[in-house]
Amino acid sequence: MALLPRTAVRVKADSLLDGLTSAVICLDQNLRIAGLNSAAEQLFGVGRKHAVNESLTQAIPHFGPQLPRIRQALADFAGFIEREMRLSRHGEPPLTVDWTVTPFVDGKLRGLLMELLPLDRHLRITRDEWLAAQHQASRELIRSLAHEIKNPLGGIRGAAQLLEREFPDSQHREYTQVIIKEADRLQNLVNRLLGPNRLPKKTALNIHEVVEHVRQLVQAEGADNITVLRDYDPSIPDIVADREQLIQAVLNVVRNALQALAEQPKAGGVIQLRTRARRQFTIAANRHRLVAQIDVEDNGPGIPDELFEKIFYPMVTGRPDGTGLGLPIAQYLIHSHGGIVECASRPGQTIFSIYLPFEAASTQ
Repeated sequence: MALLPRTAVRVKADSLLDGLTSAVICLDQNLRIAGLNSAAEQLFGVGRKHAVNESLTQAIPHFGPQLPRIRQALADFAGFIEREMRLSRHGEPPLTVDWTVTPFVDGKLRGLLMELLPLDRHLRITRDEWLAAQHQASRELIRSLAHEIKNPLGGIRGAAQLLEREFPDSQHREYTQVIIKEADRLQNLVNRLLGPNRLPKKTALNIHEVVEHVRQLVQAEGADNITVLRDYDPSIPDIVADREQLIQAVLNVVRNALQALAEQPKAGGVIQLRTRARRQFTIAANRHRLVAQIDVEDNGPGIPDELFEKIFYPMVTGRPDGTGLGLPIAQYLIHSHGGIVECASRPGQTIFSIYLPFEAASTQ
């Protein structure tokens, strides 16, 4: 049997490592990064080209406090395992990982192989499954209520029209018109609760064209005291999606940020629109090779704790004039594309993240 060249073996090994969900970092005897896989790039937000041959703490500052322990492991040539290790970097939320360090020898080269299993990811997957179940339950409840409400509404409106014909004088017409208008208003509300009544018409499109269209719509609405920033990843390929439904979903999320900033007594509100590509990403127990991520970040007051777990329920809102339909409809539209909308919030920073798989999905 013919043997593969060493370069071919190395390429194959690299591709296998990139398929892992665990982050893998290889350190040489000087504690410089000799290699890392895609999961490590994603976990720590570093690029392979910039990280390789850099010192560990220079490329990934999260390991600064752990450097003495890593040095000792290399000196003793003895590995260790640390469960639920929290790695943090100034200004960023901490990462919770299971950390395994294993020494290795490759010829004359001695080094360490670090494997990190992100636990936050598993917690997020569990939350995604809970959100999907919540979404499905709320959709079924709304459908049932809509049918119960629509039938009597049609009867009420029809009866008002008959009365208007029977008593065409102006006094009675005033009353019947009130009934008809209120019945129509309730009918529109029910239709909005149900969301779009058609399947997505998916075509290949550029995700940035959708986000830019939303940005222009928001600016046309005249939010003069709010700055909208852009941070796009131009390398993201086209995605298969329904353009109109995607615009509606992103617009609903951005308008939610606008309304949150409008409640602030002072000016200086900032919304940042950010796009990224995520590899080996799991959405509600379904693993996708590549996912598009759209972040809508604002520096508003944040979502109150008592509302946070209910923001994707219909009719739940913290504003007196709010309908509580924007986020549930956005979740429904993204869910119909096989994706999900997630949220992280604290005072001064709220981030809604829209995840869309590049594979054409038909989830309903």
